[in-house]
Amino acid sequence: MYNKYDEIDFSKIIAVSNRHLSRLPYLDQVERICSFRPKAFLLREKDLSEADYLELARDVKEICDRHGVPLIPHFYPKAAGVLGPDIVHLPLWKVKELREPASQEADTMTPASPLRFGVSVHSAEEAREAISLGASYLIAGHVFATDCKKGAPPRGLHFLKEICRLASVPVYGIGGIRLDAGQISDVLKQGAAGGCIMSQMMRI
Repeated sequence: MYNKYDEIDFSKIIAVSNRHLSRLPYLDQVERICSFRPKAFLLREKDLSEADYLELARDVKEICDRHGVPLIPHFYPKAAGVLGPDIVHLPLWKVKELREPASQEADTMTPASPLRFGVSVHSAEEAREAISLGASYLIAGHVFATDCKKGAPPRGLHFLKEICRLASVPVYGIGGIRLDAGQISDVLKQGAAGGCIMSQMMRI
């Protein structure tokens, strides 16, 4: 029987969480997403306190582990340390803040720390800075028009290609990327390691 998702290479997709868009009860939705075995599940729930985030993340990690899908915590390095993954995703300003000696979390972000981090970037300048700070990968966007950035013009595939050319680490496109094999192929052709999808993964 034909399944419209059979043509999608989920190993090239990082699923991005937004529980407010979830078609099913949230943990049921996470279960469904992980059943497709995406490259990773980025738990990006920006409105949660660190304590609430960690509580949710424990449940999400259990599901991810059961399906063999790597969990990427977001924003809270200490929570990432508690959960066990050796990686966390951060905005660039947060990385710079954590590099400050006075930061209470500075010990989690030292060069000697085992915690790797990815960074969201929106320009070539930001990409260079993130790499210089030690980013393990970049998420670059927004590539296509998206409801998450209403009114903001997309940066386009040429932008993604520029970031991929200058980066010495894997780059993932984000913004308006759909579960569409042709569109995902276009993203990969720019040199990207893959794409990040939020809306359609939360409704799959």
